[in-house]
Amino acid sequence: MTTDLHEHEHDHHAGLAALAGLVSHTTTQHIPTLYAPASGKEITAGLFFRVGRADETLATAGLTHLVEHLALHRLGLSDLHYNGATANAYTLFHVTGSEEEVVKYLNSVCAGLRDLPMERLDTEREILRTEAAGRGGPQQQMPLWRYGAQGYGLSSYNELGTWSLTPDQVRHWAETRFTRDNAVLWITSDQVPDGLDLTLPQGTRLPAPAATSALPTTPAYISGDDGHVVLTSVLRRSTAAVVFADVLGRALFQDLRQEGGYSYSAEADYSPRDADFATLTAYADSLPQKQDAVVGGFVDTLARLRAGRIEQSELDSVRAKLLKMYDAPDLGAAALPSYALSLLLGHRILTPDQHRAELNAVTTDDLREVAREAWGNALLQVPGRGVDWAGLTLAPQHSQAALTGTRHQSLEDEEVTLVIGAEGVSLLTPRGPVTVRYDACAAMTTRPDGARTLTGHDGFSVTVEPTLFRGVTPERIAALDAAVPAQAAVRMPAREPDHIPQPRKRTPRPRSSGNGRSTWGWTAALWLVGLLAAAWGLLCGIITADEASATAPEWDAVTGVWVLELPLAFATWKVYAARRRRARS
Repeated sequence: MTTDLHEHEHDHHAGLAALAGLVSHTTTQHIPTLYAPASGKEITAGLFFRVGRADETLATAGLTHLVEHLALHRLGLSDLHYNGATANAYTLFHVTGSEEEVVKYLNSVCAGLRDLPMERLDTEREILRTEAAGRGGPQQQMPLWRYGAQGYGLSSYNELGTWSLTPDQVRHWAETRFTRDNAVLWITSDQVPDGLDLTLPQGTRLPAPAATSALPTTPAYISGDDGHVVLTSVLRRSTAAVVFADVLGRALFQDLRQEGGYSYSAEADYSPRDADFATLTAYADSLPQKQDAVVGGFVDTLARLRAGRIEQSELDSVRAKLLKMYDAPDLGAAALPSYALSLLLGHRILTPDQHRAELNAVTTDDLREVAREAWGNALLQVPGRGVDWAGLTLAPQHSQAALTGTRHQSLEDEEVTLVIGAEGVSLLTPRGPVTVRYDACAAMTTRPDGARTLTGHDGFSVTVEPTLFRGVTPERIAALDAAVPAQAAVRMPAREPDHIPQPRKRTPRPRSSGNGRSTWGWTAALWLVGLLAAAWGLLCGIITADEASATAPEWDAVTGVWVLELPLAFATWKVYAARRRRARS
């Protein structure tokens, strides 16, 4: 890894040297710094750190965000335009103002990182939980299904760490991740302002987290809310992939809105994930009565692009739009955030001329190959019915295996059983098991009333509610607590008594309804097979009696007729058992 990082650093220095005349670079108190002038009286600066949500665990989720909030606290109320942002792979502090204001802001951020105001920890935790309550959207669950409850999948989850992170954990994170060697600074100025004090601990440039996978095969699909069709895919970062995202967005808009009239919004987006890969996201909305048409049109548009049915005019239009970026004034200043992020993540740095050349070299064949890569890695979220017909596989809904241990029947549903074992927990349901192994537990939340929720790295969760399962004693909970790694445990506050779930009263289930679970067909089948078995049994009895009274009984024939009775009796029992299951469901 060290050799690779040194090679990347060499490539980056060469890339930065090629930007001479457009972007200048230096170091400011050991922090790599890019700067370029912009018109106007105010300047903008950004301080990147290569740490984000994907570096955390589910049990410590929110750790980076907490550091960001605490570092900004001492700035207080101000008319200055500044903020912080925590993304999957980086954290950014940015500001726009006069040179004096920018210097004051950057100095304050670094001072805050060196000495976080821990007296604010509880308050900032509350603020982050309030902020999280406002997040969401149709794409929220996509990272979870692709990556699981770790790495890049954590953006789908609440920030559990806000409940139990200690001051020492937060302080250590700041000291080891928010370091001068893990940062890049950029400023829209013709020089680095005087008076900067960016003193930070020495550290190491951390590579972006390796991607995990919770999908055994792709392309795959999951079910989502009505009115939304979402596709995500992972692409190798390239100029052709950037162009393809724009082509796909235009194609979806044309096919689903302009021609089909099925959608109002239809778009696509390309977002870098790390040094080598990016996330492609495509989206279309729909009315409930047009959902099938939108899904079909969505799949057809992707199929057209994969087949190479891309007009040259589509490519030329997107290319012309992207080339216009290089006609903008203050090009160097406008490109600073992109160059700084590439330097931070270890991605190649292209000059404007190199990027123009790559844009001009993109062909429709290149786009067809990107379309095939996008489909091969696709995860599609659809409302309503599945899309197996399009060649996609339903993402795993249950674990592959159940564990053994003490069995605790649900007090609400006799067909559901909780298993607490030496290796993990399993919830046994009629549709299949859900298992979380202790050695693959991303987090376990604990409540004073004994409730536990275990979430595995694969994203599957099992909730242990002592009030809802028979025989879940304090001793069983204690055994579970002892088995889960301590770093995965997240202590949650006590619940109000009326928030602790109680078993619902069982009510007799209807034996006949319009949902396909009627038992009349099984009753008729039971009568038919039962009467046939009884009639054949009576015949067997008569034949046996006749042969027994004969001078020379033919016992082979007797045996033969009784052998035929066995499958009839077995069929009667199977139909009876199936009828009982249907009556209970």
